[in-house]
Amino acid sequence: MKPLLALLACAALAQAGTGRAAWLRYAPLDETARAGYRELPDVVVALSGEPEVESAQAEWIRGVRRMLGRVPRIERTPPNENAVVLRVDGTLGPGAYALRDTAANGHRVLLVAGGDGSGVLYGVFDLLRRMALGEPIRGIDETHRPYQPIRWVNQWDNLDGTIERGYGGRSLFFEGGNVAADMTRVSEYARLLASIGVNACAINNVNANPRVLAPDFLPQLARVAAAMRPWGVKLVVSVDFASPKTQGGLDTFDPLDPRVAVWWKAKTDEVYRAVPDLAGFLLKADSEGRAGPSTYGRTHADAANVIARALTPHGGVLLYRAFVYNHHADWRDLKADRARAAYDNFHPLDGKFDANVVLQIKHGPIDFQTREPVSPLLAGLAHTNEAMEVQITQEYTGQQRHMVFLGSMWKQVLDFEMGWPNAETKVKDLVSGRAAGRALGGMVGVANVGRDENWLGSDLAMANLYAFGRLAWNPDLSVERIADEWSRMTFGGDGRVWGTVADLLLASWRTYERYTGPLGTGTLTDILHTHYGPDADSSERNGWGQWHRADHEGMGMDRTVATGTGYTSQYPKKVAAMYESLTTCPDNLLLFFHHVPYTYKLHSGETMIQYVYDVHYQGAAEAEEFARRWGLLRGLVDEDRWERVQKQLDYQAGHAAVWRDDLNAWFLRMSGIPDARGRIGHQPGRIEAEAMTLEGYTPVEIHPAEAASGGKAVECAAAVCRASFRYTGEAGRRTVRVQYLDENDGASTYRLFVNGQQVDAWTADMWLPSKQPDSNTSTRRSVRGLALRPGDEITVEGHPDSGERAGLDYVEVVR
Repeated sequence: MKPLLALLACAALAQAGTGRAAWLRYAPLDETARAGYRELPDVVVALSGEPEVESAQAEWIRGVRRMLGRVPRIERTPPNENAVVLRVDGTLGPGAYALRDTAANGHRVLLVAGGDGSGVLYGVFDLLRRMALGEPIRGIDETHRPYQPIRWVNQWDNLDGTIERGYGGRSLFFEGGNVAADMTRVSEYARLLASIGVNACAINNVNANPRVLAPDFLPQLARVAAAMRPWGVKLVVSVDFASPKTQGGLDTFDPLDPRVAVWWKAKTDEVYRAVPDLAGFLLKADSEGRAGPSTYGRTHADAANVIARALTPHGGVLLYRAFVYNHHADWRDLKADRARAAYDNFHPLDGKFDANVVLQIKHGPIDFQTREPVSPLLAGLAHTNEAMEVQITQEYTGQQRHMVFLGSMWKQVLDFEMGWPNAETKVKDLVSGRAAGRALGGMVGVANVGRDENWLGSDLAMANLYAFGRLAWNPDLSVERIADEWSRMTFGGDGRVWGTVADLLLASWRTYERYTGPLGTGTLTDILHTHYGPDADSSERNGWGQWHRADHEGMGMDRTVATGTGYTSQYPKKVAAMYESLTTCPDNLLLFFHHVPYTYKLHSGETMIQYVYDVHYQGAAEAEEFARRWGLLRGLVDEDRWERVQKQLDYQAGHAAVWRDDLNAWFLRMSGIPDARGRIGHQPGRIEAEAMTLEGYTPVEIHPAEAASGGKAVECAAAVCRASFRYTGEAGRRTVRVQYLDENDGASTYRLFVNGQQVDAWTADMWLPSKQPDSNTSTRRSVRGLALRPGDEITVEGHPDSGERAGLDYVEVVR
């Protein structure tokens, strides 16, 4: 390898090890791949001075230098030699770009023309992506336009530096009540967003702190905008609807009060003086306790329009969240249905919103569950702009500790045929505005990246950010293509590596669904607190409306017109008819739409209850296979990254078993119908901690009982405690799995001994989202390759720390 390429390879490896470079590693190409770009021009010319074009030129140089070991020369005017030419051509339209490999005056010209500066930048990123994938660019002649104008991310960052539903560290944007001093990571984030076509970022929580509009805060917002501007990513600010009262000193925030309208106009003008290219505002109102127009008996259209009219002179857009529902609903009322809320609130107002208002609608009617039907509101607005909101951060899908590739879910949603206004109309055409001939529309992703080196707390979770951007730009891309691109650009050219990663990603969503909430039950998680571990009962008998109506006879929400809440009537006729009938309702949404007995036969012929048992075992087994397959890649991936991913997938496999055991025990208790295969409660090789010989450890009841094997665990109230047992299986090499409780109120340490010899030691420092010994904190440590003989004594030693009591649930010995 040439010296420069060797140096660049070392630099790329270092960045790859932390994950900070994400998919923009630009790893040096091998000799065969480099040969395809040997005739690439050595000169780059930018024919306009927009900041995005300057960034595009710098990015081209960076990418070519890292991948090819060559440093393109900058010229100010077209030279009399081969050149890469970057220029703006406004006829292409906003964000669009053309790639042309042509000849002029006897020289090769690789032209990147953009409808604006962002279009040029997108075109350069496209060329560099093709090079990273080893795809030809010689003779290219293509034009690309974004499918939809709104391709925004939301950050739920708080001014104190925390991030609501964020799992990748503290905020890039805020710290201690102010904008962070160092904008380096903000600029890097904007570069990542630009590379996938994202054009705006709402930087603060939708549960907005009114201080963001304070006069002394606006210069701070201007610093953020300045950091993102070179990458074509515009600033969006989430606002509090009560701001005219809390910030403006008025005695009201009634949207029809003229004083309120005057205040919003003056404040918006002030914001635009600080940030002239502000994309607009984001508003959450009358939702989960937020101030809204209902305080004064006004409508959502009244609320949206008073702010939108203040934005209009500046070309700004208001995204108004349609996530409005009653979180104090009466669970005893069988007609009550949270799923109806968005449509019931906003469909009657269709056509009453101003032209620069866009309703931001969650893709499903509940709240980012593992699987939901498409929101009927997406087909319920003939005269109103809409954008579909998805969640990149994995609030209900494993919180980045579980690998779940959500691109598969989003693609399925985008391709779903809604049957309005035409029979074949798909969701992608509704949200883009194309179906109704509207100029505004698009996709919004709740990203919540943080200061962790790998942005989201997990190397694999970054596939979701990448997939969001690619699908927002072009929803016709296949998920297979997207997974392939991301895996190759993130993990390099070894086909064994990126092929395995892509396979795991594509299987992961359905695997997670299997071991969590199949048949349209959502996730069956703890909805009251953590939104993480299993707790099916938490959905019931409260006002949050995520009920599944389970009893000892059957389960599921009856949402039919005939006998239920009537929710199915909100869909266009073709879709409504499909969901209304048990005959045509797909099994994967059965319990979302119908209440059926446990013995109900699915389309496959299986009973509902046996299917639930089987797929929980299947999903947990698939999670084990994820970890095994990644393990085979050791030595083919830089060690730091291999180790991080292996740790994540090992954890996921262990927690999938927690989900399996918890929910299968719950379904058995509810239905009284045993597993036909006799697996529930019978775990070969498992020794319950409370059945071991205990020194210092004390058995405790766990609530709910399904959250621990046998309903019990042991905790240590001394300085050190031990739990021991004798191995009774056959001699041979075995894996010992220790199921322990890693709470977030301490960092206990553990040691594992065989016949007094220490074979492993670890610290419970994952800081899982609970202070309780329960399904959220149940964690597995696996020690492989132990040579065991009958009669060997196995001991787990726990050292508690702070409020964490070195909890222990069980130990398993497996082949």
